[in-house]
Amino acid sequence: MVRALIGAVAGAVAMFIIGFIFFGIGLERMVIGSLDNAQAAAVQQAMAANIPSTGAYVIPNMTTPEQTIMYGHGPTAIIQYDTKGYPAADPAVMIEGFIEMLVVTLIMAFGLRRMVQYIPDFGEQIRLLGAAILGIAIFMRIGDAIWMHYSWSFSIYGFINDAISLSVAGAIILKLLPKGSVAAAPAGATSDL
Repeated sequence: MVRALIGAVAGAVAMFIIGFIFFGIGLERMVIGSLDNAQAAAVQQAMAANIPSTGAYVIPNMTTPEQTIMYGHGPTAIIQYDTKGYPAADPAVMIEGFIEMLVVTLIMAFGLRRMVQYIPDFGEQIRLLGAAILGIAIFMRIGDAIWMHYSWSFSIYGFINDAISLSVAGAIILKLLPKGSVAAAPAGATSDL
C-alpha cells in the first residue's frame, strides 16, 4: 500500500509538471485565440452588461424559437463566466490543481494495484492502462468538439495533454507497485468475457 501511495504522489507531481509544460509556458497560445486590448475591453464590458451571474452560458441558447434561429445563423459561444476577477497566476489554483491531480492518481493507484494482482506482465499492464486512458481522454476532450462545437485544435491539444499526463502518472504508479503473484480467479469465474 505504501508503494501505491508513493506512486500516486509521484504520478501527481509528473502530471503537474506536464500540465505546466502544456499550460504554463505559453504553448496553449497555439490553440487559443486572442483579442487586442480594445476588443478584449469591449467584450468584457458587453459581458458585464448582459450576463447577470457566474455560470456557464450557451449564447444564443436554444430555449426559445428566436434563439434557436439565432444559434443556427451564428455566431455562437459557450462561455464559462465569472463575475469577479482573480489573479492570472493564482497560487491557490496551483495548490487546488495539485490536490485534484493527487486525488486522480490515488484513484488510479487503487485500481492499478488491483490490476497487477491479476495481470503480472508489465507490458500487458501498460497496454491495458493505455487503452483505458485513450478511451477516457477521447471521451473527455474530443467529445467537446463533437457535442459542444468546441475548437478542434483546442480539444485535440487538451486530449494530448490528458493522454500524456495520465499515461505517465499511470506508468509511474505501475512501476512502483510491488510485483506479486497472480491472484486466483474467483470461484466460478472464467477467463472469457
